[in-house]
Amino acid sequence: MKLPTDGIRIFIVEDDLLFAKTIRYILTLNPDHEVRVFKTGKECLSNLHLNPHIVSLDYSLPDMTGDEVLKRIKAHNPDIGVIILSGQQDVATAVELLQKGADDYLTKDEANKERLFNIVEKLKKSIFLQKEVETLKEELTEKYQFSESMKGNSPAMQKVFKLLEKAAKSNITVSVTGETGTGKELVAKSIHYNSSRKKGNFVAINVSAIPKDLLESELFGHEKGAFTGAATRKQGKFELANHGTLFLDEIGEMELHLQAKLLRALQEREITRIGGNETVKFDARIIVATHRNLSELVSKGAFREDLYYRLLGLPIHLPPLRQRGNDVLILAKHFLNMTAKENKLGPMKLGQTAKDKLLSYNFPGNIRELKAIIELGAIMCAGKTIQREDLQFNSPKKATNFFLEEMTLREYNIKIVRHYLEKHDNHIPIVAKILGIGKTTIYRMLKEDEEYPQKET
Repeated sequence: MKLPTDGIRIFIVEDDLLFAKTIRYILTLNPDHEVRVFKTGKECLSNLHLNPHIVSLDYSLPDMTGDEVLKRIKAHNPDIGVIILSGQQDVATAVELLQKGADDYLTKDEANKERLFNIVEKLKKSIFLQKEVETLKEELTEKYQFSESMKGNSPAMQKVFKLLEKAAKSNITVSVTGETGTGKELVAKSIHYNSSRKKGNFVAINVSAIPKDLLESELFGHEKGAFTGAATRKQGKFELANHGTLFLDEIGEMELHLQAKLLRALQEREITRIGGNETVKFDARIIVATHRNLSELVSKGAFREDLYYRLLGLPIHLPPLRQRGNDVLILAKHFLNMTAKENKLGPMKLGQTAKDKLLSYNFPGNIRELKAIIELGAIMCAGKTIQREDLQFNSPKKATNFFLEEMTLREYNIKIVRHYLEKHDNHIPIVAKILGIGKTTIYRMLKEDEEYPQKET
């Protein structure tokens, strides 16, 4: 609900003008309250376009019942807080009105005039809290717009963007594959916050990070006393993700006995908490991710075939960073801007020697590794331009595996030359001697290499 910059708008709907005047005086003791008085239900309803935040509603109006006015207010905007005031204390009526959406029920007496002010203050806190939640969700939606959250112009990423758009427009299960560090959780969040479920929760769980004996409880929840240490009832991730998205990361690490329970939950769209008998329905979009080859796990008997086909849905494969060409520089500039802003370093840029070094590296840790390298480089840099000496490559997977990609012999040769140039700080005579080729051969190969960066002029 949009809050006016000058405070809270309150409607008083009351045919007793003396009583209306009294409560208007009480409510306007707070200068942030904009209070309007209406004598009939129709007058109130015809002014709902002014978007009140709270309505004080007399139950016995001359033209309409309070029940009917309440119903139409909530139909217009269910977020409007409604306080019912009545000349009689009728518990049954009060309970019925509260069940229909009223936020409180008061009888018209002197003591409750002051209590009305306190109820309004309580409703205000609820309204502002709701507004903060909505604002945060709007910010998350903006943050995870595809163009903002995922950077890259390579053909491989353009294919990914098209699949993300299709996924966001549907409720189909999505399976995300790719090496560690390629951004699988970011893909899941981007789908969620661009979908019709963005107002629901995004709930993530890393299957490999939860102890095996606790994973079932994390997913399905448990009842009080279900096992030693279960002091209270606990909702599982499926329940928490109701009307939102459940992201199961590293699904390939799940044990077979739990795979069977997961399959049943997905088929029936319901779960049973550990130690309970009650079935709990859920409506959650499922996104799974893995760096492993699930079809190979199926063939080895380590993953259920029926669950594999249930989860496959819309497959999205994220290419490793080494296959994304100049996306490395786009991402590096993005991470550099973020780091400079977060650490108040002022505008920074990548020098040509740093660009050359980044483009010649294999990035076994993918985007996660690139981000760490750029963050450290920005801190280590003495000036405003990062050079090659500011970039430190400390991957435990230091050795380059040239056979991770399918390439022509010419492409392999260029890859090998670039690897040794990186290793020996672009010292061409040394590289030529190591490889047993002429310096002119290296110059020619680099000139023919379309991906090799051109020097700044």
